[in-house]
Parts: sequence; structure tokens; C-alpha cells
Amino acid sequence: MVRFIDVYKEYDNGTKAINGVTFTINDGEMVFLVGPSGSGKSTIIRLINAEEKPTSGKLMVNGYNFSMMRPSDIPFMRRTLGVIFQDFRLIEKKTVLENVAFAMRVIGASKREIEKRVPYVLDLVGLSNQADRYPDKLSGGEQQRVAIARALVNNPEMIIADEPTGNLDPARSLEIMLLLERINELGTTVLIVTHEKTLVDKLTKRVIAIDNGKIVNDETGGYFGYEEGQYE
Repeated sequence: MVRFIDVYKEYDNGTKAINGVTFTINDGEMVFLVGPSGSGKSTIIRLINAEEKPTSGKLMVNGYNFSMMRPSDIPFMRRTLGVIFQDFRLIEKKTVLENVAFAMRVIGASKREIEKRVPYVLDLVGLSNQADRYPDKLSGGEQQRVAIARALVNNPEMIIADEPTGNLDPARSLEIMLLLERINELGTTVLIVTHEKTLVDKLTKRVIAIDNGKIVNDETGGYFGYEEGQYE
């Protein structure tokens, strides 16, 4: 569960990024976070991932109360999260299998655990037959699937996808969104930051809209009548 209670974030340069944000994402939900550039979306993601601290308010993520969390707790909190980036961030000199396995090695997983978990996750994202290929031999959609597998391999409670379809064509974008929906249906909480209005409307999930650092809408079903292109 993620819970923001009257959270404010002001940076050292005086920028007020979010202003009294309150919302809860329950375990097992799939939620879209939308809003124009500079609205506060990225700050919310950085706060959830403990890259930034709230200026005031209460923030809880997967059982961790940030008001009480020690610096030594942060790596363990982050293990409850899997993050997917727009630019994939794959290691070019490692194969698909090695890229995904590396995420497990970083946290000290055993060879036996890696050999069991990695093939399962590659099969889940449809890349079993690409395990020995290198990133530069894959399409953009395939590279994003590797990134999703890497985020998923340590069995996080929540996946955060930051503009996961930003570098993909519409057909591949839909495939990625449907894959994230399937992962959600298997029990993982999913939070997606996106500008893809068509995809948001197609999946009819909960949408949290933020503008100028404030939540302006929180409903299920689409962009809720906002002007076309407002959040692009």
C-alpha cells in the first residue's frame, strides 16, 4: 500500500513541487498517474522510491512509515518496488538472461534461486526464446519487456512504470500496457506514469490526475472529460 497524507515537497531552490497531496493506492490496484509536464508526477515517484524526502506530511510505502524510516531501511524498502524506465537502462554487454539475473545477484540471491526465477519471469513477459540475445539485437518493445522482467524478477509488491511506452509505436505500446495489466492480475500492484491518453481510456483503470502540484481528479474510467491534449 502507498499512502500520501497532506504531503508537501519544496526543493532547495524554492520550487513547490507538490502541495498537500493525499491519496492511497491499495495492494493489488493498477493506477495511472497523469498530468502535464512539471505537474509533480516525477516528484511523487521520487518520493515513493525514497530518492526525496517530503517537506511535510505523512508518507507510507509497503509497510514503511517514512517519518520513522532510518537510512539503513531504505534499501530494504526499495526491494518492495520494481521500477521500469522509459529508456530501458539495459546493460548492453549482457544478454537478456544476464540482464534479468543481474538484478537478483545485486540483492544476494543464490544461484539456485536465480536459475529458478529468471526463466519463469522471461516466460511471463514472452521472452523465453530471446534469453541469449543482446539488447542491441532486440526491438524497442522487446527491450522494454526485458526491463519489465528485470523489475519483476525480485517479486516486488509494487511495479512503478515511468512513461514505459514513451519510445514505442502505438501497437507495441498497447502490448506493454496489456502485459502490465496481466502482471497486475497476478497480484502485483502497478503504478504507471503516462501521457498516453488513448491507452488510459482503453484500459479503464483508476486515474489520478495531478496539475500544479495538486490532485485534480481521482476516478476510474479515463481522463474524465479533460480537454484533448491537455496532458501532453
